[in-house]
Amino acid sequence: MSRHCVSDPCCGGKHANTVSQATPAPPGSDTLRLRIQEMDCPTEEALLRKALGKEEGVTALDFDLMARVLTVHHQGADRETLEASIRRLGMTPEPLDTQGTQGEAPQQPRERWWPLILAALIALGAELAAWGDFATPWAPALLALSAIAMVGLPTWRKGMVALRHRTLNINALMSVAVTGALLIGHWAEAAMVIVLFTLAERIEARSLDRARHAIRELLALTPQQARVQQPDGKWRDMEADQITIGSLVRVRAGERVALDGEITRGHPALDESPITGESLPHDKTPGDTVFAGSINRHGEFDYRTSRLANDTTLARIIHAVEQAQASRAPTQRFVDRFSAIYTPAVFALAIATALLWPLLFAGAWLDGVYRALVLLVIACPCALVISTPVTIVSGLSAAARGGILIKGGSFLEQGHRLDWLAFDKTGTLTQGQPRQRHWQALVSDADEATESRLRQWAASLAGRSNHPVSRAIHEAAEQDGIDLTEVDAFHELPGRGVQGDIQARTLWLGNHRLVEERGLCTPDLEAQLETWEHRGHSVVVLGDEHRVLALFTVADPLKVTSAEAIEALHQLGVKTLLLSGDNAASVATISREAGIDEARGLLLPEDKLAAIEDRARRGTIGMVGDGINDAPALARADIGFAMGAAGSDTAIETADVALMDDDLRKLPTFVRLSRATRSVLIQNIAFAIGIKVVFLALAFTGHATLWMAVFADMGASLLVVANGLRLLRTTTPGHSHQANPSAAVASAGS
Repeated sequence: MSRHCVSDPCCGGKHANTVSQATPAPPGSDTLRLRIQEMDCPTEEALLRKALGKEEGVTALDFDLMARVLTVHHQGADRETLEASIRRLGMTPEPLDTQGTQGEAPQQPRERWWPLILAALIALGAELAAWGDFATPWAPALLALSAIAMVGLPTWRKGMVALRHRTLNINALMSVAVTGALLIGHWAEAAMVIVLFTLAERIEARSLDRARHAIRELLALTPQQARVQQPDGKWRDMEADQITIGSLVRVRAGERVALDGEITRGHPALDESPITGESLPHDKTPGDTVFAGSINRHGEFDYRTSRLANDTTLARIIHAVEQAQASRAPTQRFVDRFSAIYTPAVFALAIATALLWPLLFAGAWLDGVYRALVLLVIACPCALVISTPVTIVSGLSAAARGGILIKGGSFLEQGHRLDWLAFDKTGTLTQGQPRQRHWQALVSDADEATESRLRQWAASLAGRSNHPVSRAIHEAAEQDGIDLTEVDAFHELPGRGVQGDIQARTLWLGNHRLVEERGLCTPDLEAQLETWEHRGHSVVVLGDEHRVLALFTVADPLKVTSAEAIEALHQLGVKTLLLSGDNAASVATISREAGIDEARGLLLPEDKLAAIEDRARRGTIGMVGDGINDAPALARADIGFAMGAAGSDTAIETADVALMDDDLRKLPTFVRLSRATRSVLIQNIAFAIGIKVVFLALAFTGHATLWMAVFADMGASLLVVANGLRLLRTTTPGHSHQANPSAAVASAGS
């Protein structure tokens, strides 16, 4: 319905088939954010654009119809003038903090139900008076007009505004239908129509608000206050939004964490399910990161805040999901196009029925008009239009609550078509914590001092790199008390290693590929490299311009959940591919352990990109990586999955889908959720179109009455909303309250 649809094409207007995308703010402009409860349809957007576009100083307008937020970019425009322009359209603007989270909604006053109940009783009395012979002739009209006056005037006013702007939304169609029914003497039926419409609209509002605000329930998990150390050393409770970065906060057992930060004292066990979807407690130590919304299951601890209350990881997740909710999924765009044609076509059919019925079928004029009014009620595809956004929003919210952050409805829909999933190795399939397992000097007659110097050189070069294998070499040297030395002219060799000057000597540290490119891979070295690689170790060689100096091996064990996740993907018919820059033998070993279908090693970033492009030409492919090192491949894949995004701002901002922890079992859950969402979308569309076709036939045969048409139309809307909301029951691995997450997802799609 008009009041609650996110982008209802039956609202009409040139914006009916478009979504409001953020407009870049002109340099130097100011920002005014307004919540407008009446703004949730492209009709209101078109009216606001026309009204505010004329105001002096307005440079750009951004609309978030899902959150009902309008952002006005202006240069010196008068705020009171802008708000007055909005009020003249019958809307009420409420200023928002420009730094606040996008979807923070104020508490709305509870709607009173007694007028609606009383109007329903009066409308029922009008029906009885019309049927009974005991009633006076004017009784049905008086009762009907009383019921309409109690609940129908808001719909009528909005309908007149829509008609004045030549748009056909549900309010306009309903207003015309009710007015027509009154004019031809169907008093009781007109009253019942408007009462049923208002009742269904009220119930649908509640249902849609549940979907719209499902993810925002997570924000309520963060406490409004926290215990903060004061300059005098005492502890005092403060409002969370008043706490600054760097403050020391104390959390006792059983309490929730108010802000993101880093532990300075204590060893708590934290339930981080609001962030990662994993409800099993995580043991934390000083230096570990904590997230707002986490529950301290055991032990008191102190932490130093690293983010403000409106910038926590949880707030960023909510903001990202709200932005995704405002985007358009492919099915929704199809529905919009269909509805934009369907509504005016049925409206024209209704007019033709009123004019031609008595001429073609020798019927009474009033009979033709009545059938036309029934067609008007059927003309607005409310159930069809509302079915797609509520389903997509429910799917996005269910995923986010389970630690899967999906950045748009298109990716949620696309997931059901995945043919292949490509994986990075280090940190994705493996634990991401490689350790140096072995090293040896390759120079003849190396004494203890020479060996120490070789490790110093290798660790110094490795310390300048962020690659996990390099970090392992660097950490091993630190643990053995080896000091680092200065590296000059340092630069990375993508996909191969690093190079730099130490004490005026050019040294490099790299993989098997780099050794071969330098022409230094002797048969003896080749044999050693192959031996370690077949054991599943990554081998790194230190060398200078003339010879190899030392060999280091690093191993990174497979995650416990990797094989389980791969097996679940295979059961869903998704094939798997491993793309890694490591040596082929090590990649093959990990591939066998995980059960991967196909593996490729010794790949440069451009090689991974080429592999993704090759697969993309033959089907839909997703790429799973850390969101940074595999950026080209992640960007080219149909869906890019970032791992462990809870600790990475970059992943949250750039990934198509972000897994907030490192649990690969969320990948098959994503596929199941996508398929369930697709199934619900098809069910809703089939039901909404089917009921329209049935009532079109009933209207022509004279078997459909006005109130029956309203009851069927509004009932269909409520049913598709309820069907879409079932997706909110889906859960992901790690949720202790759901024993069988797969069954939950499957039930949503059944």
